[in-house]
Amino acid sequence: MRPTDEQRDFAAAIGEFCRREAGSKEQRDGLTGNGEHPHSVELYRKMADLGWLGVAVAEEYGGAGQGMVDLLIFLEETSYWRAPISGFATTIIAASAYEKFGSEQQKKQILPAVVGGSVLGISMSEPEAGSDVAGVTCKAERRGDQWVINGQKTWCSNAHIADNILLVARTDAQQDRHAGLTMFSVPTDTEGLEIRGIETMGGKEVNDLFLTDCTLPADAVVGTEGQGWKQLMAGLNLERMILAGLMLGTARRAFDDTVSYVREREQFGQPVGSFQALRHRIADHATELECTRLLVHDVAATIDANPGTMLPREASMAKLKATEFAKQMALDGMQMMGGYGYATEYGMEALLRSTVVSTVYGGTSEIQRDIIGKTFGL
Repeated sequence: MRPTDEQRDFAAAIGEFCRREAGSKEQRDGLTGNGEHPHSVELYRKMADLGWLGVAVAEEYGGAGQGMVDLLIFLEETSYWRAPISGFATTIIAASAYEKFGSEQQKKQILPAVVGGSVLGISMSEPEAGSDVAGVTCKAERRGDQWVINGQKTWCSNAHIADNILLVARTDAQQDRHAGLTMFSVPTDTEGLEIRGIETMGGKEVNDLFLTDCTLPADAVVGTEGQGWKQLMAGLNLERMILAGLMLGTARRAFDDTVSYVREREQFGQPVGSFQALRHRIADHATELECTRLLVHDVAATIDANPGTMLPREASMAKLKATEFAKQMALDGMQMMGGYGYATEYGMEALLRSTVVSTVYGGTSEIQRDIIGKTFGL
């Protein structure tokens, strides 16, 4: 599948903007507090003004109403140019859930705000429920015309910069573990919600949430009470493809930076890239990059051609391939750049840090392999 002229123009416009606004390390450091805050509100607002944050939001709520391919282009290009907008990926995952399952009131409140630059969080994991999301124990109890939530959530992306969190809690402990889960829309200024940041290799990205008698109105339920598991499953294609798009862009950046370095760096009187050992590694990575690109874009096009269809095998393959390759490309890039790959000045170490976690979040590589295997009846 090849991009249309409009899609090529879209990618070029994103590239030009990112080069101008965040193209240098100095610019990115200024936007992120030297990398401590991977999401720049300033840059994000500028993208909102251009209409890009609503690329996948329905037109009736102020978005562009485009499909997975166009969303992938935005993710891939912003990731390639290292634009510090880490809040976008989780925001669009949560926004999709509001768009699919939310009430009209919730959609009108949340979606136009997303298009305008509002950030959303999504909270599924708990200390004892990570890959096993069905193990959620955070409890939501109906009391009159209110819901009262108690429990702890963890690894919640964006909570510290979000306006709302899409939170999954257990509303019926008597049902099967895959039943009795419900999605709630939780404003981050709700009394009884405490947000504590978790320090990570990537800076301030994720958080613990502590909910103590956190009280919400009855209409805070997103979708249908007790159907949270099914609603989560309906969004897995999107989540995996978003991560695949981000890591495809990052892999491209790691590859291009590596090639640029080995062309220019000389040892023993010639560019190091001219040595067969490195030349062959570059050839292998170029081939893997093209395979990854073709897979990810083909799955995106298939999703657009078959709206509403679950593609567990294909989406898991795209996520698995893109994240594993991006991590390996950054690691090998560091190796081929030698000491310079380890230095913060050249940026490869930052790419490595951003790719290492990609094989963990959004479903580990082991979980993706298990899903793929099960589609073959294994």
